Amino acid sequence: MDIEQKQAELIEYFVKQAETHKGSSLSSIIIEATSHPSLFAFSEILSVPNVVELEGTESSVYLDVLRLFAHGTWSEYKSNAGRLPGLVPDQVLKLKQLTVLTLAETNKVLPYDQLMQELDVVNVRELEDFLINECMYAGIVRGKLDQLRRCFEVQFAAGRDLRPGQLGSMIQTLTNWLGTSDNLLLTIQEKIKWADTMSESDKKHKREVEERLEEVKKTLSLKADVDFRGLEETYFEPGGVMDYEEDRSRPKRERHPIS
Repeated sequence: MDIEQKQAELIEYFVKQAETHKGSSLSSIIIEATSHPSLFAFSEILSVPNVVELEGTESSVYLDVLRLFAHGTWSEYKSNAGRLPGLVPDQVLKLKQLTVLTLAETNKVLPYDQLMQELDVVNVRELEDFLINECMYAGIVRGKLDQLRRCFEVQFAAGRDLRPGQLGSMIQTLTNWLGTSDNLLLTIQEKIKWADTMSESDKKHKREVEERLEEVKKTLSLKADVDFRGLEETYFEPGGVMDYEEDRSRPKRERHPIS
C-alpha cells in the first residue's frame, strides 16, 4: 500500500473517531492521531466540528497540540512547552519528522548545523541515522547525505497541511506560474513557427540552387558541343587543311647561296 492511500485511510478513520467523541474524550483521539507513525496530515481532523468546539474549554490545549502537529515544528513546541501537555516519545519523533518537512519546503539544501539545532541532535552520526531511518525509510523525504559539505540535499519531501492564510498565497503562486507557463508556451510555438518557416525557405533556396546548377551544366554542355563541332569543321572538312600530297607536288623554291 502506498503512502497516499495509507494516509487517506488513516485520516478517514480518525475523522470518524473525532465525530463520535466530544469534549475531554477527544484528547485520547488527538494523542493517538499525533502519535501514529504513518499519519502526517491533520487538517481534516482539525475541521471536525467536535474538535473545533474544544476552543475555550479545559481541553483546548489538545486543540493547540493538534494545530502544532498540523503546522508547527519542534522548536515551536519547545517555546510553548509551558502551556502545552507533555509529549510522549512517539509524538516527539513525529514532530521532529514534520520539522524536517517544514524546513524542506523553503530550502532543498539543508545544512547539518541547522538540522541539528532544529531537531536537538548532538552529532552528525545521530542526525544522519535520524534522516535515514525515520525520514527516508518512512517515505516522507528522499535525498542525498553529503558528509563533505555537511548538508542534506532534498530531492523530494511530502507536503504538510496548509497554514491559515497560506491558501491565498499558494493560489497566487500557482496563478503566476500558470501565466509564466502560458508565455513560455507562446514563445515555444513562435520558435516552432519560425523554424518551420526557415526550413521551407531553406528547401526553396536549395531547389533554386539545384535548378541553377542544372542550367549551368546544360549551358556548358551545349557550349562544349558547339566548340567541338567548330573544330571538326576547321580540321576535317575539304579545304580546311592543306593536303599532304598537294604540298609534295608543289615546286620548291631555289635557295641562292649567301655571298
